[in-house]
Amino acid sequence: MAAAAELARNAVPVTVFEAGRVLGGRARRVDTDGMRLDNGLHVLLGAYRETLRLIELVRDPGEPTGLLRLPLELTIHPAFRLRAARLPAPLHLFSALLRARGLDFGDRVAAARFIAWAQYTGFRLADDTSVSDLLTSKRQPDAVSRFLWNPLCVSALNTPPSQASAQVFLNVLRDSLNGSRADSDLLLPTLDFSALFPERAARYVQAHGGGVRLGVTVDAVQRKDNSFEFGGERFSHAILAVSPHRVGALLAHYAALAPIVQMIDQFVYQPIYSVYLQYAAGSRLPFRMGGLEARYSQWLFDRGQLCGQDGLIGVVISASGAHQELAHDELAQAVHGELIENFPGLGAPRWHQVIAEKRATFACTPGLLRPENITPVTGLYLA
Repeated sequence: MAAAAELARNAVPVTVFEAGRVLGGRARRVDTDGMRLDNGLHVLLGAYRETLRLIELVRDPGEPTGLLRLPLELTIHPAFRLRAARLPAPLHLFSALLRARGLDFGDRVAAARFIAWAQYTGFRLADDTSVSDLLTSKRQPDAVSRFLWNPLCVSALNTPPSQASAQVFLNVLRDSLNGSRADSDLLLPTLDFSALFPERAARYVQAHGGGVRLGVTVDAVQRKDNSFEFGGERFSHAILAVSPHRVGALLAHYAALAPIVQMIDQFVYQPIYSVYLQYAAGSRLPFRMGGLEARYSQWLFDRGQLCGQDGLIGVVISASGAHQELAHDELAQAVHGELIENFPGLGAPRWHQVIAEKRATFACTPGLLRPENITPVTGLYLA
């Protein structure tokens, strides 16, 4: 939908074929018994300028943005809290480190030293390595890694620190913590993900002469007579915006694309689990969004405070882990146990829903080779 909206902005009519009935792919609305949930719980950062530009492009005047902007705040209940001050960058970040709860003086100095080193090197490594190995080599104390760097790594890369690319992690820190103060702002969605962007983008595409076909699966991408044919229609160009594991089947008959298919076939995948628990009306967390130091639960979202879904708590569990060994009902009970241990006033949940995206992202590993957007087949692109 990002590609379609940008083409529509440039007066190029497009037709979008979407296999699902709801737009959004790995970030879409899931309707369950009259409740609007999402197949993941995510935040945006102020540094996501292109995403924010696209949301503004397709938003009608007077429509809510669907995003609540807050200064950077990282809470890992009950031991850690870091909150950016309203100071110019980079003072806002160093001030936050100096005042961070849960870190002693040596921890704060070590974290500041790590950021200063990254700035000095231009956030570039001569050779990529894992995030864990980088943190060890830079002598980051356990508390700093446990409360700050590791949660940021798992959240941004959806890959465990022992496997995650240190270079990509440095890219994240460069973009979010090394720019303006606004770049580090948290933007919390107040709408479901399909409403936030892709459904607005569909409306924008249709208003600019394009079309969106829901529930239409494309099984192959074939070029005939200098054009691509889908559903009996001919198109000059084709953009594949599918999950990587589907690319091979779509492009199998293109000999020129065999190296690209082989590259993508090397990808391995990481899951994202979302656990929703409906508590009694008026049940609230002490924050809109915060982390929890627990065996299963990672980040908690109070959907009542964010989306008006009173008493609904969403818990996201990123990357692989022990949670995958549990059945969905068992996982929901385990997460409830962790919540009630830390927030006794919640009581018992009235219902729960677990949404598991087992191949939510590819594993962001050191030195991972990824194909370019342009392919050797004229008019065929990869999103």
